[in-house]
Amino acid sequence: MLSHGHRHERLADQIRIEVAEMIEGELRDPRIGFATVTGVELSPDLRHARVRVSGTGAEEGETLAGLSSAAGYVRREIGSRLRLRRAPEIVFELDRGVEGMERVQKLLDEIKREG
Repeated sequence: MLSHGHRHERLADQIRIEVAEMIEGELRDPRIGFATVTGVELSPDLRHARVRVSGTGAEEGETLAGLSSAAGYVRREIGSRLRLRRAPEIVFELDRGVEGMERVQKLLDEIKREG
C-alpha cells in the first residue's frame, strides 16, 4: 500500500506534467508567453494546488494573468485527465527561485572569467 506522502508527491508530479503540456500546446491566450512549470504544491486535503511557473523577464506579469484566467479550464482538464473525483483549485504563482539560480550562475561565470 502506498503511503499518503508518496501519493501526494505522485499526484503533484502528474499535475505538473499535465499543466506543462496544456501550457505548451493547448492554452491559446496571447498573454501566455514562454512559461515553465517548476513545481506543484498540494494542500494536505488535495483541494488546492499551487502551480509555480517561471517566465521570461518583462512578460511575467502578463503570463501570470493569462494563466490565472485559464485556471478554471486547467482545473477541469486535470480532473478529467487524472480521473479525480474532486480536482484541486488551481492557483498559479511565479517561481522566483529560478531567477535567483540564474543570477548566481551569472555571477559565478563572471568570477571565473575575472579569475
